[in-house]
Amino acid sequence: MTPSLAEIFLSEVLGTATLTLLGCGVVANALLAKTKGFAGGPLFINFGWGLAVFAGVYVAYASGAHLNPAVTVGLLVSGNDYAPGVSPDLVNTLVYFAAEMVGGALGAVVVYLAYKKHFDATEDGALKLAVFSTGPEIRRYGWNVVTEVIGTFVLVFVILLFGNTPAQIGPLAVALLVVGIGASLGGPTGYAINPARDLGPRIAHALLPIRGKGSSDWAYAWVPVVGPVLGGILAGLVYYAMPVIPA
Repeated sequence: MTPSLAEIFLSEVLGTATLTLLGCGVVANALLAKTKGFAGGPLFINFGWGLAVFAGVYVAYASGAHLNPAVTVGLLVSGNDYAPGVSPDLVNTLVYFAAEMVGGALGAVVVYLAYKKHFDATEDGALKLAVFSTGPEIRRYGWNVVTEVIGTFVLVFVILLFGNTPAQIGPLAVALLVVGIGASLGGPTGYAINPARDLGPRIAHALLPIRGKGSSDWAYAWVPVVGPVLGGILAGLVYYAMPVIPA
């Protein structure tokens, strides 16, 4: 049955909130003071984000589980429906975008509530921001965008191909893909590869009463939006142009 706009919105809000709750949550566990998972390391975070995607996809199954404006854009450019019976038109696109952003912010707020005392116990404001959003190890905006374009292209292009393969392992395949992207391409920028995952929590960081939180780094905030959107567009174009789609 084709979902209504309200069902699409709720599905994407809940799915993206689940994604950021568990994804930002694993970062909080690894970075904040006096947590059980303190200093868990990058692979700990990569696997946590992969499992966050796994859960989020199941939660948002009714809407096609985009969870990411870059995925929505990739589907739009490639000519695929957003979900069974949901056409890639302007109204549907805006509903997906809005829901993903709201969900991204809501999940981050719940992370703050879960780790409130650990945010208070952490002195470094940069670590607190890192729970919510990404940042580059070497700040060169142009190259940071290139990194995000590449990582998002891999994400969206492979997701589009997953829809044409016989294995049908769905959420697990996407989860493992995210782990792989994090392990291989996550070093330079922290692999946002999702505007809602970065901008939604960054807005939450700016608004929440986090003790000693410091800057939300708005000078960098455009990079994990523009890079993933360009990567999603490129993935959709390449997919659309492929002469043969795997059966």
